[in-house]
Amino acid sequence: MNPTLAKWLQAPSVILLLLWMIVPLSMTIYFSTIRYHLLYQDRTGFIGLSNYEFFYTDPSFWPAILNTLILVGSVLLISVVLGLAISLLINHDFFGRGIVRVLLISPFFIMPTVNALVWKNMLMNPIYGLFAFISTSFGLDPIDWLSDFPLFSIIIIVSWQWTPFAILIFMTSLQSQDREQKEAATLDGAGFWAQFFNLTIPHLARPIAIVIMIQMIFHLSIFAEIFVTTSGGPGVQSTNLAFLIFTQALQGFDVGVASAGGVFAIILANIVAIFLIRIVGKSLTV
Repeated sequence: MNPTLAKWLQAPSVILLLLWMIVPLSMTIYFSTIRYHLLYQDRTGFIGLSNYEFFYTDPSFWPAILNTLILVGSVLLISVVLGLAISLLINHDFFGRGIVRVLLISPFFIMPTVNALVWKNMLMNPIYGLFAFISTSFGLDPIDWLSDFPLFSIIIIVSWQWTPFAILIFMTSLQSQDREQKEAATLDGAGFWAQFFNLTIPHLARPIAIVIMIQMIFHLSIFAEIFVTTSGGPGVQSTNLAFLIFTQALQGFDVGVASAGGVFAIILANIVAIFLIRIVGKSLTV
């Protein structure tokens, strides 16, 4: 095919993709530089970087940034380590392995809102939840998880849903590992940990990098679990950046400040993306 004709045929999809990205981003940047409060729509006009200053100096800003980083880092650590351990356990043949695999992966396909409701009402409820029942069975006082440990509870809830994703990726990758190489290592006297660090981890370098990259992109915008369970509280103990933007937009009715928060989120995501690309790039060159 003529290269010029091919470029013309690709042009509509490329233009549509650019509009898909540029229009929302341009509107967000524009709203972040004007006075746009839903309760005072007669007060408008260009105000420069005042919305950014207001968002930056909000007492909830730094706690939200810290909570976002703790939430993302903790969920990544739990899901990768636990996912890797479970994948190694179920990589061997045993009776009912197919059913066990399906059950382990199934939490990933539950909607975040349903996941949060299940944990809030059936497991972590201090009156009739499963954890409260277990505590009272041993003569202990039940723990009000969502009030006493709000951020830790969110980490557990999100990790429970995303660990199956890591299991799915690692389990698929382990199926392609060279068994003859492992058998030769066993004959040479290499133990489990020697094979794990010298054969399994290098083999899983790319899957681990992919899991970290995909999960970090999604975890930076976690919202449903926080909205359903703690509403960002008590105080700002479980407020992340996405929930702080929500409170500015739909509870403070200030679209301008919320748009400035959206730009902050884009900058944070790009900073994280730079590190991710470096991590993935190193793993792909192994």
